[in-house]
Amino acid sequence: MMRTTRYTHSSRSPRRLTLAAGGIALATALTLSGCSSPEPAESPEEAGDVELTFMNQSRGQEAALTQLAEQYSEETGVTVTIDSPGPADYLPKLQARAQSNSMPDIYSSFQATDMAPFYKAGWAMDLSSELEGEWSDDFSPAIIEMSTFEEGNNLDVPPGIYTVHWETQTYGFLVNPTLTGMTLDDAPSTVDDLIEALADADDGAAGFSVAASLTPQFLQAIASNWLTDDEIAATFNGEESWEQDAWREAFQVLVDMKDAGVIANDALVGGQDDNPNVESSFFTQAMGSIFDASPGVSVGLRTNPEFEDYFSVGIPVVDGGTEDPRSPGVPGKGAIINPKGEHPEEALAFVKWLTEPEQQAVFAEVGRILPTNPELLSSGDVPTQLAGFASGVETVQVMSATFATDVRTAIVAEAQRVVLGEATIDEALANIQAAQDRVS
Repeated sequence: MMRTTRYTHSSRSPRRLTLAAGGIALATALTLSGCSSPEPAESPEEAGDVELTFMNQSRGQEAALTQLAEQYSEETGVTVTIDSPGPADYLPKLQARAQSNSMPDIYSSFQATDMAPFYKAGWAMDLSSELEGEWSDDFSPAIIEMSTFEEGNNLDVPPGIYTVHWETQTYGFLVNPTLTGMTLDDAPSTVDDLIEALADADDGAAGFSVAASLTPQFLQAIASNWLTDDEIAATFNGEESWEQDAWREAFQVLVDMKDAGVIANDALVGGQDDNPNVESSFFTQAMGSIFDASPGVSVGLRTNPEFEDYFSVGIPVVDGGTEDPRSPGVPGKGAIINPKGEHPEEALAFVKWLTEPEQQAVFAEVGRILPTNPELLSSGDVPTQLAGFASGVETVQVMSATFATDVRTAIVAEAQRVVLGEATIDEALANIQAAQDRVS
């Protein structure tokens, strides 16, 4: 069900926003430049004429975004409306708005493959020149690099930077110590140790689960034990083969998990809501471990706020690997500005304010997400639930390319077939390569 929250100027004085105990205690890190309040409008009449709509994709950031929109409205008199249709309805609604030429002033960033059509249609402001100045200090260099579309990118997006982000997103494993018997002090660092621990826990009854839709990231993470970032990008670009040994070894990890009896129900979770269902199984304590992205911790806070006795671990080492394993990384929650809106400059000002350190800290506290600001990230005050994900930030994969849509679809389907025993790894890789050949 769509939820819309609208805030306008009020007479209440703005609240001081700091990080509370139990969140990410980053208040002491907010001694940074650029934390000033937004500039007020020149007059009440002028402020009253400015109304901005932010279409929000993420339920996890809705509370923080609502709180900050209210504060911004109080401090500037600019009306900010938060439109939250929900994750499943977000993309169809955004597409309908584009087709009817009624796009919001600001909208959530999403997967590059899904957002590329909006970028190519001119519905996103190029922020490259803006990020050449002091504003770039609010983001880690890797986030800016991952947000940049280079010339000749495989999505055919014009070169530029179309998104800014207040969240860093990495991947790893969530572990319930009660169900698995694993503890943070002896958390597995290798794939073999992880499989053995899961298999030993109540004869495998604890279970491991991964959504079919996340298998591309799972395989990308495991393949980094053999491939550099450039080599992974070359595969995405069709310059290197999907049938090389590194991808074969990555698929083998899924097979080893299946053979050890640790994959719940001997299958990957599929369907439209596959990852929400996987996350729900973990946070309702029905599943011992899952592969997930760091925003899953935010989901857990909403799903079962009383359940905090779990931890995260990063990408494990695979025996025989030649590289240090690294998490795939994507800029997480953030915003895109519509340059064709009625108030693009005011929308830009609001987004700049949202990404200042103090506001990033609110997103981190309220939503329990990893911020993008370097000083906030290095503060060391990351909750146990996020620590494993945070450990992957420094070495995160920085890609100059991403999965083509048809290739991602093929990986999801073939990973499921391999786990179900309906295809060999070689057959799966041949089909993925065929999908790559069709788009390269």
